[in-house]
Amino acid sequence: MYPGQVPKTAPPEVRAALVERAATMLARREPVTLRSVVAGTGASTMAVYTHFGGMPGLWRAVRQEGFERLAARLATVAPTDDPVHDVVALGAAYVANAVAHPHLYRAMFDEAADLDDRSVADGGLAALVAAAERARAAGRFAPDCDPEQLALRYWASGHGLTTLVLTGVLPREVLLAQWPRIAKALFVDAGDDPARCARSVDAAWPPHLP
Repeated sequence: MYPGQVPKTAPPEVRAALVERAATMLARREPVTLRSVVAGTGASTMAVYTHFGGMPGLWRAVRQEGFERLAARLATVAPTDDPVHDVVALGAAYVANAVAHPHLYRAMFDEAADLDDRSVADGGLAALVAAAERARAAGRFAPDCDPEQLALRYWASGHGLTTLVLTGVLPREVLLAQWPRIAKALFVDAGDDPARCARSVDAAWPPHLP
C-alpha cells in the first residue's frame, strides 16, 4: 500500500450475503467450503477473510446473526399488565423469527461454532424467565413455581415443535394448533386458573404464521 492510500473495505452487503448463503448451505447439509460459500454471491474467496478472518469466523457469524435477529424480534414484545399473555407473546415472536429466517434458525443451534457474544443467546430465555417471574408475583402462578424451570420447559417444547415444522416433518398447522395447547397445559400446571389462562394464551397467540 502506498503512503496515504486508503485501505479498501468490503461492502457490508457482501458480508450479509455470505452469512445467508452459509446458513442455507448448512441447513441443506451441503458441503461448505471457501469456494462453495462464495459461489453465486459475486464475492471472491478473499471476502471471507476480509469479513470473518476465515471459515471459523464465518461459522461464528452465522450463529451470531441468528441470535441477534431473534433478540431484535423479542425486543418488539412490549410488556403488558398480563404477564401470562407476555410469555405467550414472546413465544409467538420466537416462532415468527424462525419462520422468517428458517436457515439461520437451524444454524443457531449448531454447536460446532462458538459465539462472539454469548449473552445474546442467553437473552431470549432470560426474557421468558422475567415474564414468568412477573406471572408468579401477580399470583397467576403458584408461589412454589420455579420461573426458570417453567420457562425452560416452555422454550424446549416450543423449540422442538418449531424445528419439526421447519424441517418438514410436521405441517405448519400443527405448530399453530399445538403451541397454545402446550402453553395452557404448562401454565395451568404451574397454578394458573384454566379459564383465565385460556384467555391470556388465545389473546397472545396469532391465528396464522407470517
